[in-house]
Amino acid sequence: MKKIALIYWSGSGNTEIMAKAIQRGIEKVGPLVDVFRVDSIDASQIKKYDSILFGCPAMGSEVLEESEFEPFFTEIESDLKEKQIGLFGSYGWGDGEWMRDWEKRIVRVGAHLFEEGLTVNEKPEAAQEEICETYGARFAKI
Repeated sequence: MKKIALIYWSGSGNTEIMAKAIQRGIEKVGPLVDVFRVDSIDASQIKKYDSILFGCPAMGSEVLEESEFEPFFTEIESDLKEKQIGLFGSYGWGDGEWMRDWEKRIVRVGAHLFEEGLTVNEKPEAAQEEICETYGARFAKI
């Protein structure tokens, strides 16, 4: 059975809401998913997963969170080759540049990007949580 990891960082809780909704969507389809806040997973664990979802909000001038998430992601980036990768996160300003840049990084390392990254402006409302669940269910089926 395929092993899925969902790894995220959330400052205000918005991206965590998305992560929990995506988890629900995956679990409705059936595969097991291991969920980690980025500070609770060791980089060496990445190799045991076939598919990984990463969640991080836009920070500063539309970049990944710089003290925990970016260093972790940089460390494991080369281990993503040939894996199925999904991206998600919330934002409060800008036009999604951080997500487009992140998608390009995934493609550059030879990973398989699942759809476009899923973004939500500010706190996810019920309809957006449903979109997150659907995203998770589609990811689980690949």
